[in-house]
Amino acid sequence: MSADGVLLGRRTVTGSGSGLVAQLLLALICGGYAAGAALGWGSHELALFMGDFGLSLAAAIAAVSCFFYARGRGSRFKPAWLLFSFSSAMASGGNAVWGWYEVILDEPVPSPSLADLFFLCFAPPAIVGLLVLAKRPVSRAGWLCLALDSWLIGGSLLTLSWSLALARTAHFQGESVTQAALSLAYPLLDIVLVSMVLALHFRRATGSRSAVNTAIAALALTVLCDALFTSPLLRETYRSGQLLDAGWFAGSLLLAYAPWGMRRVPESPPPPRHPRTPSRPIAGSLAALTPYLAAAVCTLGILYNVIEGRRVDRVVVLTGCAVVLALVVRQGIMLVDNIALTHELAQKENHFRSLVQGSSDVIMIAAPSGILRYVSPAATGVYGREAEDLVGAELASIIHPDDLGRVVHEVRRFLAAPPSEEPTTRIECRFRSGAGDWLNVESTVNRHQGGLIFNSRDVTERVRLQAQLQHNAEHDPLTDLPNRALFTERVRQALSGRRTTDPGTAVLFIDLDGFKGVNDRLGHQVGDELLILAAHRLQDSVRAGDTAARLGGDEFAAIVLGDGNDDLTAREHQVHEIADRLRLTLSQPYRIDGNDVRVAASIGIAFAEPGITPTELMRNADLAMYRAKAAGKNRVELYAPQMQADVVRKTELATRLRTALHDGEFALLHQPVVHLTTGRVSAVAAQARWRSAQGILFTPAEFLRTGDDSDRTAELGRWLLEEAVSHAVERARIGHPVPVAVRLPARRLLDKSLPLGSIESLLSRHGLPSGALMIELSDSDPRASLDELEHRLIALRRLGVRIALDGFGSGYAAISALRRLPVDVLKLDRGLVEGVVESARLHKITAGLLRIAGDLGMQSVADGVDVPEQVLALRAMGCTHGQGMAFSGPLDEYRLRRALLAGTYPLPDGAAQPVLTGSALPGSGLPVRSSRPSPGDRIPHPSMPLDPLK
Repeated sequence: MSADGVLLGRRTVTGSGSGLVAQLLLALICGGYAAGAALGWGSHELALFMGDFGLSLAAAIAAVSCFFYARGRGSRFKPAWLLFSFSSAMASGGNAVWGWYEVILDEPVPSPSLADLFFLCFAPPAIVGLLVLAKRPVSRAGWLCLALDSWLIGGSLLTLSWSLALARTAHFQGESVTQAALSLAYPLLDIVLVSMVLALHFRRATGSRSAVNTAIAALALTVLCDALFTSPLLRETYRSGQLLDAGWFAGSLLLAYAPWGMRRVPESPPPPRHPRTPSRPIAGSLAALTPYLAAAVCTLGILYNVIEGRRVDRVVVLTGCAVVLALVVRQGIMLVDNIALTHELAQKENHFRSLVQGSSDVIMIAAPSGILRYVSPAATGVYGREAEDLVGAELASIIHPDDLGRVVHEVRRFLAAPPSEEPTTRIECRFRSGAGDWLNVESTVNRHQGGLIFNSRDVTERVRLQAQLQHNAEHDPLTDLPNRALFTERVRQALSGRRTTDPGTAVLFIDLDGFKGVNDRLGHQVGDELLILAAHRLQDSVRAGDTAARLGGDEFAAIVLGDGNDDLTAREHQVHEIADRLRLTLSQPYRIDGNDVRVAASIGIAFAEPGITPTELMRNADLAMYRAKAAGKNRVELYAPQMQADVVRKTELATRLRTALHDGEFALLHQPVVHLTTGRVSAVAAQARWRSAQGILFTPAEFLRTGDDSDRTAELGRWLLEEAVSHAVERARIGHPVPVAVRLPARRLLDKSLPLGSIESLLSRHGLPSGALMIELSDSDPRASLDELEHRLIALRRLGVRIALDGFGSGYAAISALRRLPVDVLKLDRGLVEGVVESARLHKITAGLLRIAGDLGMQSVADGVDVPEQVLALRAMGCTHGQGMAFSGPLDEYRLRRALLAGTYPLPDGAAQPVLTGSALPGSGLPVRSSRPSPGDRIPHPSMPLDPLK
């Protein structure tokens, strides 16, 4: 039972308990009065007092009770209770006057008297009150039928009463006309009141039903006592305080209790029961039989006169004729009403039949046994089966076997539920169509005479659309592979249930190396075709129980479920072989538009561990995939916990790096650029170093790898350029006017955050002479426009800025940049310099590049000259300048000034015989001095502490 049901049950029990107490108290009082009246009250005086003033008090209580109840209610029944209050007050007054004569004055009550007036005023208000309580007719015919019903009852009672007693009363010897009229008035008013009670009993309003029933019972009891009092058998022997007074007393108290009884005993709906065949109400049958019962009573009155051998009285004849005439009129009205109702019913039946037959929904009525008793014609269009063919068939025969159990369970649950709580239910299942296929059908089910009514409609298209929308929400629109959401759910399923303890489940993250280049060179249409072909290869490579997915872009993933093998090493080897075969499959050429397109695949593997979440497992595979790309691409890497530690370290480093520049943690170092013939310092290359809070000195290549370095590179480039120019001006002021070289990426020169005017204003603000600043342009970015870069460099050269092409000899755009851009100096890539001594191939390549520089009239600088053998080889090939540990590492400002003060660095043996004559870099202005190196002149490696020179 619900909480509301519990509360409702408690309220009902409480109200019933207090109502029962009131009923028991009422029964005790009435029983006590009846017992006293039956025993004579012990004395004649007390019997008179209780018979007169006791009845007056009871009627007064009823009058006060009805009056206060009417004042506290605003319904349409308020006038009825006020009239009942007035009627009871009249009864109270009549009994009080009667007691005044009998008890106070001790004399017989005169006839007529004031008591008769009060008693005669009792019936009319009660009759009008009953009319107010009745259900009001809605038409003139209804009012006429109400009047006829009242006359039929009243006329029949008058006929019977006149035949039995009233005729004698009307011819009583020795009575005056007034006394005879009073003798007839009492029974006639009682007959009218009884007629209204009986007629209105079947027409009472639905509101306050218990109160109305109690009031009718009270008035019926009062009328019964009045009828007994007026009969000749009791009237002569009646005395106050007799048992007849107990009926009036109980009627008054019952009327006093009537309005409050409804309040004390709330009506609660009967407990729900199982559906049963409805039967015609008894009250409705009695109401229909009322005219015939009245005619029967009237006939009995006439027959009584005939049997007794009396002459038929005129009153009986006239009253009987009037009753018969009223019965004929009433039957005529009912006949006309029935004809109208039959016509209206036929119209409604035709209307609903047309609705049912013209509805697009199929309406089926099934018996409790499941046999279809009716099927609407819409079945032909919806199911493709004739309605006649379905009638008589079992409902289970057209339901899909997989859905039958669920349907039966829902129907049983619905039939067991109370109809007031669940009047309908909805069932969705599959029905067999005439073509033999299955249709998705949604049915609204209602109860019907122990069976069921199915209002069904075809929702196959809606189900298909929902399935399609669900598929689209869980699959990649390009490759039709599961997307990230569905793949994550599959991973979650693999890590739950019986596979929780299976250590062999692995997730593979796959990235296509070189896919971006395919998009840039051949267009996105070719790229999409490549992704589709790669998805087909991936789908064909995994097992039936595994899942392949596209996570986005050129990233794919696959989950390889475990096979229950406890040997983790063997399982890792097996999955690694699967991943390697997959890598080879995805790296095979793709035939698109008649061309072979090649990409490679980097794959990361992560195995499930106890307690790992899907997010963590996918993150581990992603880290392993990025480690494979960082290690050279086109390879397979297995996740190791150290990868996550590296990510954490890089994240912390990136977070700290965001504030390092503003906190002054960056330091500016300079590495000398030495003339390979004279050993003279021709220029210095500015470099930035970051000293972390732990005292570790990071190079740009190390701290810019920690994440997206675009913003940090721009900010660091501006800081490096500002600091390098500022220090160069300061050195020139103290007598060391050596040029400074600042390395900037090509795309940074085109960035709006470093406009041309800023470099010009920087030079003019610090007063740096022409040729004192050299911009080392890194290898041209393929995304950068050479036309824009050419215009920018020409503008910089007009400002006196020298241009060096850094990293010459690496990158596909080096020759193109050399052909288009205004370059003054070529700076050989460190990779060429490192192998120039050991590798004959690199020796020839380097010699060729240096000849190009010499033929173009450019000076050359070799980066990464670390050993004397490289100095000798480069100088022999015509290289003019060198930079590296063979001379010095990056120096702070103090050590740099000491090196500039010395002027030259010692060169290896044979340095006095130059191979290729060359001059110092423009603007160097430094004297030339040659000497052999001494231990005190060695420059430490940049990773060593920057202690002062000894």
